[in-house]
Amino acid sequence: MFARLVSRRKAIARLMAVGATLALAACAPMAGGGPEAPGLAAGAPVPVALLVPAGSGNASDDFLATNLENAARLAIADLNGVAVDLRVYPTGGSAAQAASAAQAAVADGAAIILGPVYAEEANAAGVAVAGSGVNVLAFSNNPTIAGGNVFILGPTFRATANRLTAYGRRAGIDRVLVAYANDLQGALGRDEIAAAAAANGVTVTGVEVYALSQQGIVEAAPRIVAAVGATGAQAVFTTAGPNADLPILATALPEAGLPAGAARLMGLTRWDAAPQVLALAGLQGGFFAVPDQAMIARFEGRYAAAYGEAPHPLASLAYDGVAAIGALAARGDAQALSRASLTQGQGFEGTSGIFRLNRDGTNERGLAVAEVRDGQAVIVDPAPRSFSGAGS
Repeated sequence: MFARLVSRRKAIARLMAVGATLALAACAPMAGGGPEAPGLAAGAPVPVALLVPAGSGNASDDFLATNLENAARLAIADLNGVAVDLRVYPTGGSAAQAASAAQAAVADGAAIILGPVYAEEANAAGVAVAGSGVNVLAFSNNPTIAGGNVFILGPTFRATANRLTAYGRRAGIDRVLVAYANDLQGALGRDEIAAAAAANGVTVTGVEVYALSQQGIVEAAPRIVAAVGATGAQAVFTTAGPNADLPILATALPEAGLPAGAARLMGLTRWDAAPQVLALAGLQGGFFAVPDQAMIARFEGRYAAAYGEAPHPLASLAYDGVAAIGALAARGDAQALSRASLTQGQGFEGTSGIFRLNRDGTNERGLAVAEVRDGQAVIVDPAPRSFSGAGS
């Protein structure tokens, strides 16, 4: 078990699977709003640059690059009344090459950049073109690179934590204990849970950390169970992932004496990414968040019909980026791709439901809440169809 956990972590550190992790580090993003975005010419195609990880020598990067371009072109075909001039630039999965590609794209007249994928690349691309006013819609979900002219499109822990704490509060769960691994993903998740709890009137009764190993989790389990009993926590909110520490934690807590129903688990990650874990006794009654499954199925079906195979999980982000650009450009405003326009409160409709970009470069997505019942994920609160409020 421990060997599989470690190898999985190494893989995750390279490619940030949707909704799974925040493992990539980056330099500090550019601060402030920066110069204004280039204006769009009336009646002309919108010049969009797509930065993809082709040319790294890694077959998985080339596959992802092809899928991102395919999804972007599928979205372009779906736009009504808006033409897009899409130009594709390979980054080789390299921060330096991504910076050069971004500069080349701006020199070629790009009004906005979609991509890159990896956090280091996205940060470098954003810094490289910050003086131009061109915004970057990166396919990362790492909030440490967001800000200035860089927006992240990948699902974030912040959105999930807000959704689950708000739902939990309405369901009578207003006291949670946070359990997290001693890695970057765990630390970021811990902080997002704490912030979301404060925003939604939920009390964090305690914070327990464990070493990211089978032994570390087993040793921490009695301490977590004792903390639940001592603080009256109604749930254990964990950052654990289904292909890594979650199965161990969900097994170790009941074995350490956590009574069934005493404190259900809540999770930041997509537990259904490994459906077999849903059968674990420790997860029964637990909550996690999922995007709109009907909309995902619709996108995957259309992609498969067009290209003869299922899309890479990240391909949908390229479709979402083009869809947002098209929706804004359709208004006929020369400054349709400015920060103010990108962060308009009503948001956009994407491949997995509604989403909107926040002023700090992060995003908010409409998520459903699923409860584990008899080994199955049952939707107990559907994904919203519109946003309330002006965004953050």
